[in-house]
Amino acid sequence: MKAPTKPWTLLYKIQQEVIPDAHHYLNEWREKANEIPNEELRKQALSSIKEKAFHCEGGAVYGLLAGKERRNIIRFIVAYQTISDYLDNLCDRSTSLEERDFRMLHRSMHHALTPGIEPENYYQYRNDQDDGGYLASLVLTCQNVLKNLSGFQNAQDAMHQLAGYYCDLQVFKHVEKNKRVELLENWFERHKHEVPAMTWYEFSACAGSTLGIFCFAAYASYGLKAEEVNILKNGYFPWIQGLHIMLDYFIDQEEDREEDDLNFVFYYESEEKMVQRIRYFKEKAEESIRSLPDWKFHQLINKGLIAIYLADKKVQEDKELKRTAKRFIRFGGLPTLFFYLNSWVYRQA
Repeated sequence: MKAPTKPWTLLYKIQQEVIPDAHHYLNEWREKANEIPNEELRKQALSSIKEKAFHCEGGAVYGLLAGKERRNIIRFIVAYQTISDYLDNLCDRSTSLEERDFRMLHRSMHHALTPGIEPENYYQYRNDQDDGGYLASLVLTCQNVLKNLSGFQNAQDAMHQLAGYYCDLQVFKHVEKNKRVELLENWFERHKHEVPAMTWYEFSACAGSTLGIFCFAAYASYGLKAEEVNILKNGYFPWIQGLHIMLDYFIDQEEDREEDDLNFVFYYESEEKMVQRIRYFKEKAEESIRSLPDWKFHQLINKGLIAIYLADKKVQEDKELKRTAKRFIRFGGLPTLFFYLNSWVYRQA
């Protein structure tokens, strides 16, 4: 089944196929989260689903690459993204600032990509313990989808590598405030030979996306060949993932100032430099997309991502952000404008 390559076809399929499937699985996890015995864990699980459902909706678009396996791939994406959002909440509003606690929680993301491995007590280094099997169920759901995909064995190492970057980032950015930047800078020093020239905070942004993992899952449903693995990984990491997360941090600036949270766009010396670098990331992402199978689909996803972030109400309600956002929309071109208008209308509904 061919992936959509026109903005209107993509939007139609998202509304008719992707969103209903994503909401079906999200509702199942919401019901399970409601039954978590521990009050704090229940609160964070429900809050992550309520506040971050659009992460699952956006990620589930990769199900359109999977043909007959669409619903299974969306099931995996919703479960994996729900782990990510739940753990982000647990670490962000944490009762702990311990590196070993965050590291243990995020083992679940590696286990989710390792069929056959038994879930552990991921909460062992924190006071709140009893989630009624919620996190283990998410892990096992991911495993059960992946183990039946014909190309998963070839994709697994690359998926683990991307998950490794993601988990390291989540651990280092949530520890005590006075340790975060030094840990992230040292981490970048260990990995900078793996990426083109960029700063530590740009590398951190590239690590913070789950899109590459979702893309691998979709192609693994076809019997992904070993020689295609690097093409996919280099297509998504670093540039597409970096652009995705830079936009995420761009729209969160006000909130992060208020909460005194780490935000990677704060490290640019000026707004002009930030716009220039985000434009550069967007141009490099478009170059890397050209090497991918179904590249027109991936190009639409990339342009759609720019639009979805820029249509966010945080941007619409902030004059300064909105002014800068208009510059991003211009360099995204007509498809971005089309998706932007549609996202804006969708969010008013």
